[in-house]
Amino acid sequence: MPDSSKTAPTAIFAVPEPDLTPAEIIQRAIDMRPKLIERQAETEARTYYSEETHREFQEAGFYRIMQPRRFGGYEFDAPTFFRVVMELARGCPSTAWCFCLASAHVVQTCNLFDEEAQELIFGPDGEFRAASFGGPMGTIREADGGYRVTATWPYASGCPYSTHFIGHSFLADDDPDGPPAQLVFALPRSEWEMLDDWGDVMGLKGSGSHSVKTVDGFLPANFVVEGSIVYGRTTGIQHRVHEGVLYRGRTGGLFSNQLSAVMVGAALGALDEYERIITTRTATFAPKSLRVDLQDYQRFWGLASGKIAAARGIIVRVAEEYMELAQRVVDTGEEFTPEDDMRLLMMALEGGRLAWDAVQSIVFRTGGSAAARDGQMLQRYWRDMCTIWSHNGPSQDEFFATHYARVRFGMPSEFAGGGGDR
Repeated sequence: MPDSSKTAPTAIFAVPEPDLTPAEIIQRAIDMRPKLIERQAETEARTYYSEETHREFQEAGFYRIMQPRRFGGYEFDAPTFFRVVMELARGCPSTAWCFCLASAHVVQTCNLFDEEAQELIFGPDGEFRAASFGGPMGTIREADGGYRVTATWPYASGCPYSTHFIGHSFLADDDPDGPPAQLVFALPRSEWEMLDDWGDVMGLKGSGSHSVKTVDGFLPANFVVEGSIVYGRTTGIQHRVHEGVLYRGRTGGLFSNQLSAVMVGAALGALDEYERIITTRTATFAPKSLRVDLQDYQRFWGLASGKIAAARGIIVRVAEEYMELAQRVVDTGEEFTPEDDMRLLMMALEGGRLAWDAVQSIVFRTGGSAAARDGQMLQRYWRDMCTIWSHNGPSQDEFFATHYARVRFGMPSEFAGGGGDR
């Protein structure tokens, strides 16, 4: 963990458990799994996890894993966060998705906004969670003391318990002769509402991916910058609020890793259920034998387990390499390049693909039709993974692959550029 005396000379908010360790918080996520499994169905019915689960996450410190110690967080490293996400997803993918996509944006927040804005965003008690939507919607215009924005953003995963929404809009009345400026901002919870429009999907029914709506929502001037949650700031004076390693890298790869971490955790949960099935049910064509006693099912389990273990290793390695590249920035001043970021993004996508392949081609296919019935855990894990696979990240891997190559060979790539303040 970074030395907090270097990342923040003055602590603003107290850390709830100053001596908490990464190993302890990972174990807390493991210990939560039975409860999350028990609550899977009710989470789907509600379309997000319960207030009870939310309080348990607060008490466990999950929301503060990557939050700066200066603002009441633990400032643990990226591998710790992704290990927690995978353990939570092993219990309930919907819950992990809702948690992850609200909690991980703390890294971008620490890169995007100036010191005064961060003090307000994290205040008064260090409670911070931010849903987001990656594309620009609606319009934003200058107003007395700041800006006003009107828009509806879909798929704001994690919004049920978010304190803010990080959105994008084009600046109204911008230079008509040039491209409109894209602004990214942190809209406080008091300025938006969560719409009741989630749950009618095949999977991730409980992920809290509702739409967020605001009409003339007010934004203080320093809650708005030009750029995006992926690129970072693209104009303005370079600033550095935190010197901690965690906040010194580009974040496209980390975002891709969020999606794949939930996919891998879901695959681990599916494999757990598969183990239960093959060790308790007999084989159709060998009714006196448990499935696990047959070489075919042993082979099925071995192949699937190997793929999922490899996928898990990729998720952890992406997080480790992010920290190594960011440490290099601190130690030598060498840039964390767009190519570095795109490589991590593609690695993360492959981790998700391995997990998907293991479940859809082996685990679900050989789990039996009884496991495909409504209410069955294996069916739920599979449905959740199908929905993750349809997300813009995994479903457009060819698009990202092309842009990775363009960056590598020195060709223009709008997607992978930007980030002057990173």
